[in-house]
Amino acid sequence: MTLQTAQRDPSGRDSAPAKTMIGKAAIVGHSPSEVLWTTLCVEARTVVDNDSRLAQAMKSNILAHPTFAHSLAYRFSETLANRDVDADVLTALSLDVFQSSPDIITSAVLDLQAVYDRDPSTSELLIPFLYFKGFLALQAHRIAHWLWQNNKRHMARHIQSRTCEVLSIDIHPAAHMGSGIMLDHGNGLVIGETAVVDNDVSILQDVTLGGTGKESGDRHPKIRRGALIGAGAKILGNIEIGVGAKVGAGSVVVSAVSAHTSVAGVPARVVGRPKSDLPGVTMEQPTTDPE
Repeated sequence: MTLQTAQRDPSGRDSAPAKTMIGKAAIVGHSPSEVLWTTLCVEARTVVDNDSRLAQAMKSNILAHPTFAHSLAYRFSETLANRDVDADVLTALSLDVFQSSPDIITSAVLDLQAVYDRDPSTSELLIPFLYFKGFLALQAHRIAHWLWQNNKRHMARHIQSRTCEVLSIDIHPAAHMGSGIMLDHGNGLVIGETAVVDNDVSILQDVTLGGTGKESGDRHPKIRRGALIGAGAKILGNIEIGVGAKVGAGSVVVSAVSAHTSVAGVPARVVGRPKSDLPGVTMEQPTTDPE
Protein backbone atom coordinates (compact mmCIF):
# COMPACT_ATOMS: atom_id res chain seq x y z
CA MET A 1 0.00 0.00 0.00
CA THR A 2 1.03 3.62 -0.21
CA LEU A 3 1.37 6.82 1.70
CA GLN A 4 2.13 10.21 0.27
CA THR A 5 4.82 12.59 1.49
CA ALA A 6 5.08 16.19 0.38
CA GLN A 7 8.32 17.07 -1.41
CA ARG A 8 9.83 20.54 -1.34
CA ASP A 9 11.43 22.23 -4.31
CA PRO A 10 14.61 24.33 -3.98
CA SER A 11 12.55 27.47 -3.36
CA GLY A 12 11.02 25.88 -0.29
CA ARG A 13 7.50 25.54 -1.72
CA ASP A 14 5.61 22.28 -1.37
CA SER A 15 5.43 20.38 -4.63
CA ALA A 16 3.00 17.62 -5.59
CA PRO A 17 2.92 14.75 -3.09
CA ALA A 18 5.20 11.87 -3.98
CA LYS A 19 3.93 8.29 -4.05
CA THR A 20 5.90 6.24 -1.57
CA MET A 21 5.57 2.65 -0.45
CA ILE A 22 4.76 1.73 3.13
CA GLY A 23 7.57 -0.47 4.40
CA LYS A 24 6.87 -4.12 5.12
CA ALA A 25 7.40 -3.52 8.81
CA ALA A 26 4.52 -1.05 8.83
CA ILE A 27 2.00 -3.64 7.70
CA VAL A 28 3.02 -6.60 9.85
CA GLY A 29 -0.09 -7.84 11.59
CA HIS A 30 -2.40 -5.60 9.56
CA SER A 31 -4.56 -6.44 6.56
CA PRO A 32 -4.30 -4.42 3.33
CA SER A 33 -7.70 -2.85 4.08
CA GLU A 34 -6.44 -1.70 7.51
CA VAL A 35 -3.34 -0.15 5.97
CA LEU A 36 -5.40 1.56 3.28
CA TRP A 37 -7.84 2.81 5.91
CA THR A 38 -5.02 4.32 7.94
CA THR A 39 -3.81 6.11 4.82
CA LEU A 40 -7.28 7.49 4.03
CA CYS A 41 -7.65 8.81 7.58
CA VAL A 42 -4.25 10.49 7.46
CA GLU A 43 -5.13 12.12 4.15
CA ALA A 44 -8.55 13.25 5.42
CA ARG A 45 -7.00 14.93 8.46
CA THR A 46 -4.50 16.65 6.19
CA VAL A 47 -7.39 18.00 4.09
CA VAL A 48 -9.05 19.43 7.20
CA ASP A 49 -5.81 21.03 8.32
CA ASN A 50 -5.48 22.66 4.92
CA ASP A 51 -9.11 23.78 4.53
CA SER A 52 -11.43 23.69 7.55
CA ARG A 53 -14.46 24.21 5.30
CA LEU A 54 -14.13 20.53 4.36
CA ALA A 55 -14.14 19.33 7.97
CA GLN A 56 -17.73 18.09 7.84
CA ALA A 57 -17.20 16.31 4.53
CA MET A 58 -14.10 14.53 5.81
CA LYS A 59 -15.85 13.61 9.06
CA SER A 60 -18.99 12.28 7.33
CA ASN A 61 -17.16 10.27 4.70
CA ILE A 62 -14.02 9.13 6.52
CA LEU A 63 -13.27 10.18 10.07
CA ALA A 64 -16.60 9.23 11.66
CA HIS A 65 -16.24 5.59 10.59
CA PRO A 66 -14.35 2.75 12.32
CA THR A 67 -13.26 0.85 9.18
CA PHE A 68 -12.87 1.10 5.42
CA ALA A 69 -15.95 -1.11 4.99
CA HIS A 70 -18.12 1.27 7.03
CA SER A 71 -16.85 4.28 5.10
CA LEU A 72 -17.48 2.56 1.76
CA ALA A 73 -20.99 1.60 2.89
CA TYR A 74 -21.64 5.26 3.71
CA ARG A 75 -20.36 6.48 0.32
CA PHE A 76 -22.48 3.86 -1.48
CA SER A 77 -25.67 4.62 0.43
CA GLU A 78 -25.43 8.41 0.40
CA THR A 79 -24.80 8.42 -3.34
CA LEU A 80 -27.54 6.00 -4.40
CA ALA A 81 -30.29 6.55 -1.81
CA ASN A 82 -33.64 7.93 -2.88
CA ARG A 83 -37.21 8.01 -1.55
CA ASP A 84 -37.80 4.41 -2.58
CA VAL A 85 -34.81 2.95 -0.73
CA ASP A 86 -33.25 5.33 1.76
CA ALA A 87 -29.67 5.64 2.99
CA ASP A 88 -30.24 3.73 6.23
CA VAL A 89 -31.55 0.71 4.31
CA LEU A 90 -28.66 0.79 1.83
CA THR A 91 -26.06 1.18 4.58
CA ALA A 92 -27.38 -1.82 6.50
CA LEU A 93 -27.68 -3.83 3.29
CA SER A 94 -24.12 -3.10 2.14
CA LEU A 95 -22.62 -3.90 5.54
CA ASP A 96 -24.48 -7.21 5.55
CA VAL A 97 -23.10 -7.97 2.08
CA PHE A 98 -19.54 -7.07 3.15
CA GLN A 99 -19.86 -9.34 6.19
CA SER A 100 -21.18 -12.20 4.07
CA SER A 101 -18.52 -11.73 1.38
CA PRO A 102 -15.30 -10.17 2.74
CA ASP A 103 -13.72 -10.65 -0.69
CA ILE A 104 -15.72 -7.61 -1.83
CA ILE A 105 -13.69 -5.39 0.48
CA THR A 106 -10.48 -7.06 -0.65
CA SER A 107 -11.44 -6.30 -4.26
CA ALA A 108 -12.34 -2.70 -3.39
CA VAL A 109 -8.90 -2.20 -1.84
CA LEU A 110 -7.24 -3.56 -5.00
CA ASP A 111 -9.45 -1.38 -7.21
CA LEU A 112 -8.57 1.75 -5.27
CA GLN A 113 -4.88 0.92 -5.35
CA ALA A 114 -5.15 0.28 -9.11
CA VAL A 115 -6.56 3.76 -9.74
CA TYR A 116 -3.90 5.33 -7.56
CA ASP A 117 -1.12 3.45 -9.35
CA ARG A 118 -2.37 3.97 -12.91
CA ASP A 119 -3.81 7.50 -12.96
CA PRO A 120 -1.01 10.08 -13.07
CA SER A 121 -3.39 12.79 -11.87
CA THR A 122 -4.05 10.94 -8.60
CA SER A 123 -1.72 11.97 -5.80
CA GLU A 124 -3.78 10.54 -2.93
CA LEU A 125 -5.95 7.49 -2.31
CA LEU A 126 -8.59 9.87 -0.96
CA ILE A 127 -9.19 11.42 -4.39
CA PRO A 128 -10.55 8.35 -6.22
CA PHE A 129 -12.32 7.15 -3.09
CA LEU A 130 -14.35 10.37 -2.74
CA TYR A 131 -14.54 11.78 -6.25
CA PHE A 132 -14.08 9.13 -8.97
CA LYS A 133 -17.41 7.69 -10.03
CA GLY A 134 -15.81 4.76 -11.85
CA PHE A 135 -14.52 3.42 -8.54
CA LEU A 136 -17.83 3.91 -6.73
CA ALA A 137 -19.89 2.41 -9.56
CA LEU A 138 -17.69 -0.68 -9.53
CA GLN A 139 -18.23 -1.15 -5.79
CA ALA A 140 -21.98 -0.66 -6.24
CA HIS A 141 -21.85 -3.39 -8.88
CA ARG A 142 -20.05 -5.72 -6.50
CA ILE A 143 -22.91 -5.33 -4.01
CA ALA A 144 -25.53 -5.78 -6.74
CA HIS A 145 -23.72 -8.87 -8.06
CA TRP A 146 -23.80 -10.50 -4.63
CA LEU A 147 -27.52 -9.76 -4.35
CA TRP A 148 -28.10 -11.18 -7.85
CA GLN A 149 -26.30 -14.39 -6.96
CA ASN A 150 -28.28 -14.69 -3.72
CA ASN A 151 -31.73 -14.36 -5.30
CA LYS A 152 -32.30 -10.71 -4.33
CA ARG A 153 -32.65 -9.69 -7.94
CA HIS A 154 -35.06 -6.80 -7.64
CA MET A 155 -32.75 -5.07 -5.17
CA ALA A 156 -29.84 -5.83 -7.47
CA ARG A 157 -31.74 -4.23 -10.34
CA HIS A 158 -32.59 -1.24 -8.16
CA ILE A 159 -28.90 -0.66 -7.44
CA GLN A 160 -28.01 -1.08 -11.12
CA SER A 161 -30.70 1.43 -12.09
CA ARG A 162 -29.66 3.99 -9.48
CA THR A 163 -25.97 3.61 -10.40
CA CYS A 164 -26.82 4.28 -14.05
CA GLU A 165 -29.08 7.21 -13.16
CA VAL A 166 -26.65 8.89 -10.77
CA LEU A 167 -23.23 7.90 -12.15
CA SER A 168 -23.97 7.24 -15.85
CA ILE A 169 -22.41 3.76 -15.65
CA ASP A 170 -24.55 0.70 -16.44
CA ILE A 171 -23.22 -2.72 -15.39
CA HIS A 172 -25.65 -5.64 -15.36
CA PRO A 173 -25.70 -7.25 -11.89
CA ALA A 174 -24.89 -10.67 -13.37
CA ALA A 175 -21.67 -9.51 -15.06
CA HIS A 176 -18.49 -10.93 -13.52
CA MET A 177 -15.85 -8.36 -12.57
CA GLY A 178 -12.38 -9.25 -11.29
CA SER A 179 -10.27 -7.10 -8.97
CA GLY A 180 -7.63 -4.45 -9.49
CA ILE A 181 -9.89 -2.90 -12.16
CA MET A 182 -9.84 0.76 -13.15
CA LEU A 183 -12.91 2.28 -14.78
CA ASP A 184 -11.31 5.55 -15.84
CA HIS A 185 -13.87 8.38 -15.93
CA GLY A 186 -16.49 5.73 -16.67
CA ASN A 187 -19.13 8.00 -18.16
CA GLY A 188 -21.27 6.09 -20.67
CA LEU A 189 -19.82 2.67 -19.83
CA VAL A 190 -22.18 -0.27 -20.53
CA ILE A 191 -21.35 -3.87 -19.54
CA GLY A 192 -23.82 -6.62 -20.44
CA GLU A 193 -25.22 -9.54 -18.48
CA THR A 194 -22.82 -12.32 -19.50
CA ALA A 195 -19.69 -10.18 -19.79
CA VAL A 196 -16.56 -11.11 -17.84
CA VAL A 197 -13.81 -8.65 -16.94
CA ASP A 198 -10.78 -10.33 -15.39
CA ASN A 199 -8.25 -8.88 -12.94
CA ASP A 200 -6.00 -5.89 -13.68
CA VAL A 201 -8.05 -4.54 -16.60
CA SER A 202 -8.43 -0.82 -17.36
CA ILE A 203 -11.48 0.48 -19.24
CA LEU A 204 -11.92 4.09 -20.30
CA GLN A 205 -15.12 6.06 -20.76
CA ASP A 206 -17.96 5.38 -23.22
CA VAL A 207 -17.05 1.70 -23.73
CA THR A 208 -19.69 -0.93 -24.54
CA LEU A 209 -19.27 -4.61 -23.79
CA GLY A 210 -22.45 -5.64 -25.57
CA GLY A 211 -24.30 -8.29 -27.51
CA THR A 212 -25.03 -8.39 -31.22
CA GLY A 213 -28.79 -8.59 -31.27
CA LYS A 214 -31.63 -10.45 -29.59
CA GLU A 215 -29.83 -13.74 -29.00
CA SER A 216 -30.00 -15.17 -25.47
CA GLY A 217 -27.46 -17.13 -23.47
CA ASP A 218 -23.77 -16.34 -23.27
CA ARG A 219 -23.56 -13.36 -25.61
CA HIS A 220 -21.15 -10.75 -24.22
CA PRO A 221 -17.38 -10.20 -24.35
CA LYS A 222 -14.75 -11.74 -22.10
CA ILE A 223 -11.94 -9.32 -21.25
CA ARG A 224 -8.85 -11.13 -19.99
CA ARG A 225 -6.25 -10.06 -17.48
CA GLY A 226 -4.31 -6.87 -18.04
CA ALA A 227 -6.18 -5.74 -21.17
CA LEU A 228 -6.61 -2.04 -21.92
CA ILE A 229 -9.86 -0.89 -23.56
CA GLY A 230 -9.66 2.60 -25.08
CA ALA A 231 -12.28 5.31 -24.85
CA GLY A 232 -15.39 4.78 -26.97
CA ALA A 233 -14.54 1.22 -27.98
CA LYS A 234 -17.48 -1.09 -28.76
CA ILE A 235 -16.82 -4.79 -28.22
CA LEU A 236 -19.76 -6.88 -29.37
CA GLY A 237 -20.65 -10.53 -28.97
CA ASN A 238 -19.31 -13.53 -27.08
CA ILE A 239 -15.70 -12.92 -28.05
CA GLU A 240 -12.49 -12.94 -26.07
CA ILE A 241 -10.08 -10.04 -25.72
CA GLY A 242 -6.91 -11.87 -24.76
CA VAL A 243 -4.49 -11.39 -21.88
CA GLY A 244 -2.58 -8.13 -22.25
CA ALA A 245 -4.44 -7.08 -25.41
CA LYS A 246 -5.16 -3.45 -26.27
CA VAL A 247 -8.23 -2.09 -28.05
CA GLY A 248 -7.78 1.38 -29.52
CA ALA A 249 -10.12 4.28 -28.84
CA GLY A 250 -13.28 4.31 -30.96
CA SER A 251 -12.78 0.80 -32.30
CA VAL A 252 -15.61 -1.60 -33.09
CA VAL A 253 -14.53 -5.16 -32.28
CA VAL A 254 -16.64 -8.07 -33.52
CA SER A 255 -14.08 -10.90 -33.51
CA ALA A 256 -11.67 -12.29 -30.94
CA VAL A 257 -8.40 -10.50 -30.19
CA SER A 258 -5.37 -12.64 -29.41
CA ALA A 259 -3.30 -12.17 -26.28
CA HIS A 260 -0.75 -9.34 -26.39
CA THR A 261 -2.22 -7.90 -29.59
CA SER A 262 -3.27 -4.33 -30.38
CA VAL A 263 -6.33 -3.68 -32.55
CA ALA A 264 -7.90 -0.46 -33.79
CA GLY A 265 -10.40 0.76 -36.36
CA VAL A 266 -13.93 0.13 -37.60
CA PRO A 267 -14.05 -2.78 -37.84
CA ALA A 268 -11.01 -3.38 -35.66
CA ARG A 269 -7.92 -4.93 -37.22
CA VAL A 270 -4.52 -5.89 -35.86
CA VAL A 271 -2.16 -2.91 -35.77
CA GLY A 272 0.70 -4.37 -33.72
CA ARG A 273 1.50 -5.40 -30.18
CA PRO A 274 1.36 -3.45 -26.93
CA LYS A 275 4.78 -2.38 -25.70
CA SER A 276 4.10 -3.94 -22.30
CA ASP A 277 2.78 -7.37 -21.38
CA LEU A 278 -0.12 -5.92 -19.38
CA PRO A 279 -1.10 -2.52 -20.82
CA GLY A 280 -4.12 -2.43 -18.54
CA VAL A 281 -1.68 -2.13 -15.64
CA THR A 282 1.04 0.04 -17.19
CA MET A 283 -1.40 2.23 -19.20
CA GLU A 284 1.17 2.39 -21.99
CA GLN A 285 -0.56 3.50 -25.17
CA PRO A 286 2.23 3.02 -27.80
CA THR A 287 2.10 -0.04 -30.03
CA THR A 288 4.89 -1.86 -31.82
CA ASP A 289 4.55 -2.53 -35.55
CA PRO A 290 2.90 -5.80 -36.56
CA GLU A 291 5.28 -8.68 -37.08
